[in-house]
Amino acid sequence: MLNEIRASATVVDRAISGQGLSGTWQESPLVGTDALMKVHQSGSPKAFRLIERPFLELVNVRGDTRDPAFVKSIQSVIGCAPPEKANTIARGNGYTMLWLGPDEWLVQSDTAHDAARPAPLEAKLRDAFVGQFSAAVDIGSGYTVLDIDGPKTREVLSRGCPLDLHPKLFGEGQCAQSHFFKASMTIVPLGGDRYELVIRRSFADYFVKMMLDAAEPLLS
Repeated sequence: MLNEIRASATVVDRAISGQGLSGTWQESPLVGTDALMKVHQSGSPKAFRLIERPFLELVNVRGDTRDPAFVKSIQSVIGCAPPEKANTIARGNGYTMLWLGPDEWLVQSDTAHDAARPAPLEAKLRDAFVGQFSAAVDIGSGYTVLDIDGPKTREVLSRGCPLDLHPKLFGEGQCAQSHFFKASMTIVPLGGDRYELVIRRSFADYFVKMMLDAAEPLLS
């Protein structure tokens, strides 16, 4: 039986299944920044807000859109065809598919998966790809997703990101791979001042500290 533990309303999100040492344990990559995030969120920030969306399914997909079988397999699982135009996204039934390269995509679930069970997306895609020259690899344990919003968001991002974030150039339906200071990220504009960031677990602590540090002088 799954017992969920919410260590805080900010960033730490843990789940245990089973009892004792044999149980399954999930912990947010941002657990080390919990105190910092509490301070950030306790001020009810309106100009800039950062939250984590932990435990989403993230699966790296490789394939050839010239192969009708590959496209059909994606549509059967994701609910949409893989986007073929560079730096664009497609939305399916509970999933978003991000273009990373001519034969590479990142599939992200809209909701977190149950910690008591293996993430199902990779298995579904693998089953659909049988007999094809395609691949699906679950990378969810190595990444996390941040959601940032507020009128100062683009200014905060521009302090460490070289992209031109003007909405006329980079808006809804697009995505891009870039970096914020020394941490790589995949960035997805969600409309208005809101963005979603996919970042590596190993850089999560650094990323949040740098982003909140960059935001601090803009919020005073």
